Amino acid sequence: MELYTYFRSSAAYRVRIALNIKEINHTLTAVNLLKGDHGNASYKALNPQGLVPTLKLNDGKVICQSTAILEYLEKEYPAIPLLPNNSFDAATVRAWSNIIACDIHPLDNLRVLKYLAGELSVEAEEKMTWYHHWIIEGFTSLESQLLATPYCFGKSVTLADVYLIPMVYNALRFNLPMEQFPKILAIYNACNTLYAFDKAKPENQADCVISS
Repeated sequence: MELYTYFRSSAAYRVRIALNIKEINHTLTAVNLLKGDHGNASYKALNPQGLVPTLKLNDGKVICQSTAILEYLEKEYPAIPLLPNNSFDAATVRAWSNIIACDIHPLDNLRVLKYLAGELSVEAEEKMTWYHHWIIEGFTSLESQLLATPYCFGKSVTLADVYLIPMVYNALRFNLPMEQFPKILAIYNACNTLYAFDKAKPENQADCVISS
């Protein structure tokens, strides 16, 4: 199994974490978003949207979009589950994940920030205000719901943690004050003591260039 990834992509970060947790044998192939590798014809033949991550299965089939990839992995590799058995509990975990996947991340990802700065000529300070606003909106809701005992849904890691940790990583990278989100920060610290999360960190990737 081959994951096309970029070290700072939150969506790819999610999938790296899940692959590690589920102990699935895989290789990582870097796609440099800053250099435009995702726009190359060879990559777009795999992923017509030109985004990461892309997962190529052992039989050559391809899955795009992190949520679809994570649902596939959950179905095909159930030995280490990331969703509770109870349907209501699983829906709760999915809802928390979707706050990040649908309501925060799409507004704050690289292509949106580049469009704000480039096409719309938004100043750096205004762009940061935009970035912080959408994270605060989502994190405020999550903070009131997450259990943090020690993970999002209790004593076992779930998809909610897989989605949350990359978002917190980015929030810290962009200097969002986290004091107002003590449960989220506690979950972040708890997850990062685990090998699967640590191995997936951006700075631990072969394509990591911190200055980028």
